[in-house]
Amino acid sequence: MLKGLYTAYTGMLNEQHRMDVVTNNLANANTNGYKKEGATSQAFSDVMAYKLKDTSEAARTTRSIGINNPGVKIGEGYTDYSQGPIKGTENEFDLALSGPGFFAVSYMDRNDESSLKYTRDGSFMINPAGYLVTHDGDYVLNTNGGRIRLDPLLDFRVDTSGNIMQGDDNAPVAQLRIRDFNDYNYLEKFGENYYRPVEGATFTEAEAKVYQGYLETANISVVTEMVNMINISRAYETNQKVIQTYDQTLETAVTQIGKL
Repeated sequence: MLKGLYTAYTGMLNEQHRMDVVTNNLANANTNGYKKEGATSQAFSDVMAYKLKDTSEAARTTRSIGINNPGVKIGEGYTDYSQGPIKGTENEFDLALSGPGFFAVSYMDRNDESSLKYTRDGSFMINPAGYLVTHDGDYVLNTNGGRIRLDPLLDFRVDTSGNIMQGDDNAPVAQLRIRDFNDYNYLEKFGENYYRPVEGATFTEAEAKVYQGYLETANISVVTEMVNMINISRAYETNQKVIQTYDQTLETAVTQIGKL
């Protein structure tokens, strides 16, 4: 068995996985509130196997049988939740969060079943019924977990605490539900720029401030991701050349040395 073949093979798989992550980041460079993803890797365990229940050894003793180093193992992915740049849009329905926190949204699936989701994308609008919704038509929620209905004929203002005011008297009509989590490891990406908490997630008071007429952009650097893509491509090609070298060596061993 040529261990180098497996080492190079696992290296190519790892670089392909990293490339998938980088290309996904680049594809979402213009997605509002997108948080970039990253990939990790780790070495396989050095110990190939253990001897268990061997009566020739001392009781309750395990001893390694052999050593194996088959390259790299794809590790866990992670999400960078750092703040993205905030840009002005001059659209009164665009809201940006500065600081930790998420907008609460009622997501409607294809079976017309609603569930609670969270997002950093504050690109909202008013639907024909007067409700504040996302561009996908999902309802933005207030502090009581209800939908926010506005009068489209009146001015729309939002303060930094998320209070929504309409009319000449600046009377508050609702307050945005903004929540944060103690540990973001208990959040997972749901799709459509949403997040959902998993079992074990706990909420905490959000420190984020709301700014009307602004949007948070993706927290990725296109230049950095392009440089990473070039480095990944070169690493992939290096592992590929290792396999080609082994292939040529095996061909020589079979066609020439075997004749002797």
